[in-house]
Amino acid sequence: QVQLVESGGGLVQAGGSLRLSCAASGSIFSINVMGWFRQAPGKDREFVAAIRWSGDYTWTNYADSVKGRFTISRDNAKDTVYLQMNSLKPEDTAVYYCAAATWVDTYSRPSEYKYWGHGTQVTVSS
Repeated sequence: QVQLVESGGGLVQAGGSLRLSCAASGSIFSINVMGWFRQAPGKDREFVAAIRWSGDYTWTNYADSVKGRFTISRDNAKDTVYLQMNSLKPEDTAVYYCAAATWVDTYSRPSEYKYWGHGTQVTVSS
């Protein structure tokens, strides 16, 4: 089993920044992909960003809506993945979830991720 705990959400004005953290514990040796998803009220859970690693190589993938504004990164020593969010917009308001998997065929498909955190609220005021 893998446990994921998100932190770093909050209230920020449009144009501001936040950094989300996702700390992983448990059988983390089995994990090679971690992602961030978000869900706004009344909407489906949507893909934000993902990071995959193998040895010394790392790959990242972003939703078009956040490219150039959000950056996903990983601190291997701390078993933590981060989501740096800059130039935030009111439409970025959502609960942000961290997810993990051994492997995914499609980064953006929530059903491919086995482990999920409980989420952290991000609210961007206009």
